[in-house]
Amino acid sequence: MQIIRGSYNLRPRHRGCVATIGNFDGVHLGHQAVLGQLAEKADALGLPLVVVVFEPQPEEYFCPDAAPPRLTRLREKVQALRRYAVDRLLVLRFDARFAAQEAQAFIDQVLVDGLGVRYLVIGDDFRFGKQRAGDFSMLREAGREHGFEVVNMHTFSIDSERVSSTRVRTALGAGDLHAAEKLLGRPYRMSGRVAHGDKLGRTLGFPTANIHLHRKATPLRGVFAVELYGIRGEPLPGVANLGTRPTACGLRTLLEVHLFDFADDIYGAHVHVEFLHKLRDERRFDSLAALKQQIQCDAAQARVFLCVD
Repeated sequence: MQIIRGSYNLRPRHRGCVATIGNFDGVHLGHQAVLGQLAEKADALGLPLVVVVFEPQPEEYFCPDAAPPRLTRLREKVQALRRYAVDRLLVLRFDARFAAQEAQAFIDQVLVDGLGVRYLVIGDDFRFGKQRAGDFSMLREAGREHGFEVVNMHTFSIDSERVSSTRVRTALGAGDLHAAEKLLGRPYRMSGRVAHGDKLGRTLGFPTANIHLHRKATPLRGVFAVELYGIRGEPLPGVANLGTRPTACGLRTLLEVHLFDFADDIYGAHVHVEFLHKLRDERRFDSLAALKQQIQCDAAQARVFLCVD
């Protein structure tokens, strides 16, 4: 999959495609259904499949302090999209200049001149351009003028309710990892690089891989039974704490993973952590001794859930 950062990097060879536009946060089953819909059309027309996303996401630009936590960072989104028949990912920077762009200019510069779209799948509630003036009807009119078809995304439902990033986020916030997995089509995961920490876990007898998430907020918090990928011998079972570590007076969100029966040096490795079962909420303990006792209990419960002797 080719990643194109900015419409200014589009070249004549990129013209002619089927495309869709959206956040694709989580790349859940609803997104996957859209990609399947597009892949069929791409095969029929003999054209590449292009996904257009925004970075940051529009809500993060307009309401940075109130935007919901992402399910996937851009890097994680790219990894998820690679599993499907996506040929190109166009990443458009959402900044003041982009927010002020007229809707017609977006159609002309990105869809027509840049991508040469032949077939566009979009949500009927999609709005774009300055003051959100562009809509589905405007795109259909542009399609008639420039010779490309605009169709509505198929609604994908589970348990009689539409699958959405908001629904996944709600399930994760409630600690219902089974429901989230059902909507995503896979266990929820986060990725990051293993970095040095304050070594508190080691002093308690539970050394951890400290994973920097580069997120302002996370859609879930607590203590979990997990599996870690990206290291020889994967998947590696363990227990993880995702939060601010209130007993240690932490200030930023950190993912710490204690791997069972594992002692290799993995500093610097980029890893993926799958959250399989929530054990409890994160809380503050009166002493490190009490924290250690709880970690022992957490680890024992995680071993039982993961069937680790």
